[in-house]
Amino acid sequence: MDYKIVFFDVDGTLVNYEDGRIEESTRNAIEQLKNKGIHIVAATGRPLSMCQDLRNIGIETFITANGAYVKHQDQVIHKIPVAKEIVQAVKAFADENKQSLSFFTEQLSMNNVQEKETLKAMQETLSLQEFPVINEDIVTQEVYLMCLYGNEDVEKKYTSTFPHLLFKRWHPYITNVLQHDVSKSIAVQAVLDYFDLSPEEALAFGDGDNDIDMLEQVGFGIAMGNGSEALKNVANYVTKKSTEDGIDYALRELQIISNEKHFKIQH
Repeated sequence: MDYKIVFFDVDGTLVNYEDGRIEESTRNAIEQLKNKGIHIVAATGRPLSMCQDLRNIGIETFITANGAYVKHQDQVIHKIPVAKEIVQAVKAFADENKQSLSFFTEQLSMNNVQEKETLKAMQETLSLQEFPVINEDIVTQEVYLMCLYGNEDVEKKYTSTFPHLLFKRWHPYITNVLQHDVSKSIAVQAVLDYFDLSPEEALAFGDGDNDIDMLEQVGFGIAMGNGSEALKNVANYVTKKSTEDGIDYALRELQIISNEKHFKIQH
């Protein structure tokens, strides 16, 4: 198959899950894909402001906030904002019950409830080492996603209080709070439509349960060796870990990039 576009999850896939680095082999693989005219898309739970390291390796198309906000260069392709009155109501409830809540605009911010378990979850999913800024004016801004931090008992309080909202758990301690459904697969289709491409012309790499629908949306799905078992079960191919040059390995094995082992970027 002549693939025209590749979607990459970020943390644990493009970015090494142990230390947050982008492997040199991954940088070289991205360069080779670009030289072949293949579109590169980062599909992440991160907000756009946390994607500068990906811009630095030449990526120009971003699915952010787990699919709620999509941008190519300066063009917004797709966005699903949450109504301001819903943001206000959920924030007030979280503040009152002392639960952490984060807000995704192009930036990342949160309410003023900062718990150790919340930071641990942010480290695991966004490679954050400290809390994002507290934003008390968030209700005046366009929010694309809210994340609630807590276990299933915490989530039940919200589902009963806000029965008209969607709650999608994607981490043991994180639940997306949504007015309308968002997913990487919906965003992937928006990107494919923008570039006038079919799912069969697309590849996707991922490592987590929130990548399952993305891998199912494209012609060929690749799970990282460090990926979840659920993701590996739906993938067409399982590569090596992100710490073991997994992206480079898969693209060479599938003969999408050159099999020459010592390819270097020419400066």
